[in-house]
Amino acid sequence: MSTLLAGRYELGDCIGKGGMAEVFVANDQRLERTVAVKVLLPDSARDPSFEERFRREAKVAAALNHPAIVGVFDTGEDVSGPEGHRVSYIVMEHVAGRTVREILAEGIGRDQALEIVVGVLSALEYSHRAGIVHRDIKPANIMVTPNGAVKVMDFGIARALDSPVSGLTQSWSVVGTAQYMSPEQARGEAVDARSDVYSTGCLLFELLTGHPLFYGESMVAVAYKHIAETPPVPSSLNPRLPAVLDDVIAKALVKDRDQRYQSADEMRADLEAFLRGDPVMLGQRPPAPSPPPLPPPPVPGPSGPPSMSHYAPPPVSAAVAMAPSPASGTFHPPPVTGYQYLPADYQNQYQPADEEQTSSLGWLIGVELVVAVVALAGIVFLMIA
Repeated sequence: MSTLLAGRYELGDCIGKGGMAEVFVANDQRLERTVAVKVLLPDSARDPSFEERFRREAKVAAALNHPAIVGVFDTGEDVSGPEGHRVSYIVMEHVAGRTVREILAEGIGRDQALEIVVGVLSALEYSHRAGIVHRDIKPANIMVTPNGAVKVMDFGIARALDSPVSGLTQSWSVVGTAQYMSPEQARGEAVDARSDVYSTGCLLFELLTGHPLFYGESMVAVAYKHIAETPPVPSSLNPRLPAVLDDVIAKALVKDRDQRYQSADEMRADLEAFLRGDPVMLGQRPPAPSPPPLPPPPVPGPSGPPSMSHYAPPPVSAAVAMAPSPASGTFHPPPVTGYQYLPADYQNQYQPADEEQTSSLGWLIGVELVVAVVALAGIVFLMIA
C-alpha cells in the first residue's frame, strides 16, 4: 500500500487493527495536522457487505458532532499497488490515549469506571437523539485521553433507528460482539436505543468486576446466555461494590427491554447521582414540583352608577344646627340643594370621633355667639350715649 493516500495523508505507524480494517496515525500534509486513517483491509474490500459497512461508518460518524464521539474529517478511495487495487479509507480525529480494553488489563478503580461509562452514555444519548444506534459498544471501541475524556469510536455497524433492517447481515450472521450483545440483538430482532443501554450494562459489569458478563465455548454459546441466563450479581465477584450498583447494573441488563432503562440519559442520571452521593432512582425521575397556586381573582366592584350611600354629604351635628344666630338666637345652616359627589371616605374623615366631642364643639360655638352679641350691644349703647 502507498504511504500517501489521496496525495495528502502520509501514513505512519499502525496503531490498531480489527477484523475489517487497520488504523494508522497519519500526517495531513494539506492542513498540517495529525489524524488517524482507517483503511479497509484488502480481503474485506472484496466483500461488498464489508465495503458497505465501511462507507456507512463514515457517513454516520461524520453526521455526529459531539465531544465524546470521535470525529470524521474525510473519506474516499485510492489506488494502491501495481495492480491498481482500490483502497477505501476514513480520515478521523486522532485521539491520544488508550482504549478501555488496555486500561482494563492494568486494572481500574470504581469511580474511574463509572466516569468512563457516564461519558459513553453521554455519547449514546446524543447519537440516539440523532436516530443512530451504535450496536457495538465494547471496551475496544472506547478511548480515554490522558486528561480523562472519553471518546466513542467505530460506528461501523451503527444503524438508523428507523431502518427496517434487523440485526442480521445478508449472510444471516449476527452483527456485533457476542460478549456485549443485547438479547434482542442475539435473536436477530430490530434494535433500538435500549440495545445500546444493555451493551453499556455489560461494559459496566466488566469494568467493576474485571470479568465479562458471560463466558462460553463459542460466540453462539455466549449469545445464547444473553437470551436465556440470569446475569450474576456484580458484588458476588467484587464484594466492595455497594448494593445500589448491583441494582443499576441489573436494571440495565433486564432481558425485557421494556423493563430496562428506557434511555441512556436515565442510566447516566443514576450513575451521576451515585457519584454525587445523591439517592439513585433506578430510572424513576422524581416528579417536577407543582407550581404555586394562583391568587384568587379580584372581587368585581358594583356595576352601574355609584350608590348614593357612597357620596352622602357629611351630617350636620344637632349642636351646630341648634346654636343661636346673632340676629334671632337660632342658627340656621345653609340649605343643601343637592347631593355633592364626595369621596366615599368623606364621612370617616370628617365624622366627629364621639358624642362628647360633638357637644363640646357646639357649646364653644354658642359661647362665642353670646359674647359677640353682648359686645355688639355694648357698642350700640356707647354710640347712643
